[in-house]
Formats: sequence, structure tokens, C-alpha cells
Amino acid sequence: MNNKIYPCLWFDGKGKEAADLYCEVFSNGRMLADTGMVQLFEIAGKKFMALNGGPYFKLNPSISFFLPCQTKEELEEKWNQLCEGGMVMMPLNKYPWSEYYGWCQDRFGVNWQLMMGGTMDEESIVPCLMFTGEKSGKAEQAIELYISVFKDASVKALHRYEENEPDVTGYIKHGQFWLEGQLFTAMDSSGPHPFGFNEGLSFVVDCDGQEEVDYYWNHLTANGGAESRCGWLKDPFGISWQIVPKQLPQLMSDPDKEKAGRVMQAMLKMNKIIVADLQVAYEGSNQ
Repeated sequence: MNNKIYPCLWFDGKGKEAADLYCEVFSNGRMLADTGMVQLFEIAGKKFMALNGGPYFKLNPSISFFLPCQTKEELEEKWNQLCEGGMVMMPLNKYPWSEYYGWCQDRFGVNWQLMMGGTMDEESIVPCLMFTGEKSGKAEQAIELYISVFKDASVKALHRYEENEPDVTGYIKHGQFWLEGQLFTAMDSSGPHPFGFNEGLSFVVDCDGQEEVDYYWNHLTANGGAESRCGWLKDPFGISWQIVPKQLPQLMSDPDKEKAGRVMQAMLKMNKIIVADLQVAYEGSNQ
């Protein structure tokens, strides 16, 4: 497991409880780290972060996760566990795109699309980006941006709405693309959805150093993106990213609490993360 890009799920104090559920539901689930505020965990070979950030942002269906399943029994077992205390968005049934499919929102607000059949059987968990509201119709532009920015990236498939289908002709019905070994999907939906992209679900990009931080930060904030605090940004389509140098978690996990605390305080004052300034804080010098 070496995901350069991985999802961060925002919770209001429920991160550990959510991570425990997902480690139970998925094969080979395990906790990687738990600081209280942040839980890093691995499920089905994919890395996730749970962030206990407070009540400020809520997860919603604009970003969900496809779960391709090999058997009906596997699908129903996961479905029952994820639905408990949650909400069924689309009931289990046969649909034009899958012989057996359902969409649910679990009790923590994370959205899951479980399916059998289709073109994602080789994957375990696939993020799905739904472009709604003023972002509707921009899925293809977003895919083009991500393919241009990430080094190991390509389009797998683009399927468009045709005449007399239930959305705008030419909009992306279902697109698949690779970013750094991770399969993503994207779709447009012009319906009256009461949700859109927010910080409730962001994507962390692990960077090897300042040069990579600068590269992703500059490219993802260009042409309508926006900087935020502590390594967070929004791209031109409103999707949140965290551009994180590998030195940050290394320094913040130092057993010397004073050193780790100084790094945390330095990071809280930054927009883009500056590795050299973290190192200065770690060493105890503010000159």
C-alpha cells in the first residue's frame, strides 16, 4: 500500500468510530496511526484519513466511493453493514449499468455505491466525483486538469449522455481516469441536487519535498483555484486537496512533544507548507 493520493474524511469527533467500522467491513482493514484528531487506516489495500475537525463541514454525496463486488453474497454483507443506521439512496436492484447495484449513505455520512458487473472489477474502492449545480457539465474539464497535473495519469473511458437520455447531451455520464495508480470516476448531473463539493471530503497528496509541494500547489490553485490554510486548497472546480510534504507527519510524530508542538504551531500559520520553516520550528529557532 503506497497511495500517493488518498481521501480524507471530515468528522465531528466520530473519526475513530468510523475507521473502526470500515476496518471491520473491508478485507485486511487495519489502523495505521491514531493521534486522537487524526486516524490513518487501510482498507482493501487503500489508505484513508479520518479527521476530527469539528462541526464545520459535512460529508455529502458529491463524492462517493464505488465498491465493485465479485459475488452477491459479498455485496449484501457489505451493504447490510454500511446501511445500518444510515440511509438508502438507491435500493439494491438491477440497473442498466450493473446487474446488482445499490447506493447508501452510512451513519457517519460517507456515501458508498456497491455494484456487481461493469468495468471496475479489478479495483476495490474507487472515488466518484459528481459535478452538480454550477459545476455541472465540468467533469470533462476537471479530468483534463487532473490528467495534465499528475505525472502518472491517463483517461480510461469517457461515456457521454446521448440525445433522449436523462441529462444534457454531451455531459459525462460516466468517466474513468487513473491518477498515480488510483482509479477515479467522474460524472455530471444537472438535476436539482442540494449538495456540492466541500471540505468534508478532500484528497491528500503525499509530496517528496518542497519542489513537489510547489508544483501541485501552483497547478491546482491556478485558473480559479483558491488557497486555504495548513496545506489545504480548492481547485477551480471546488474540490479540496491537501498538499502535504512527507516531512510534516515525520516531524509532528516526534516523541519529543515540545518539538512536535512547535512544528504544529508553525504549520497552523501557513497556507502552502514550507518545509524549511517546519525544520526551523522543529529545531527550536525562530530566527
